Amino acid sequence: MPTYIMYSKLTTEGVRTIKENPKRILEVNDEVKALGIEVKAQYASLGPYHFISIVEAPNEQAIAHAAIELGSRGTAQYEIVPAITVDKLIDSF
Repeated sequence: MPTYIMYSKLTTEGVRTIKENPKRILEVNDEVKALGIEVKAQYASLGPYHFISIVEAPNEQAIAHAAIELGSRGTAQYEIVPAITVDKLIDSF
């Protein structure tokens, strides 16, 4: 399955939600899984994004659908980029 890097930046409402219920982070991961996206790794970040997740999705349509679904809630903004392993890059030459 294709791999994507999902950058998440919480809105003020999202920060408030996480502060009141930190386990909400894991609940969202379950909701993402129900959309056909598998969270392979997730990190909290001190940079411009609050979370960086490595996810797998069957195709671009599925990851786009998940980003729209999650973004429509108003608690976070998402930026998603495709990722390939270095080995696959090397093999392409």
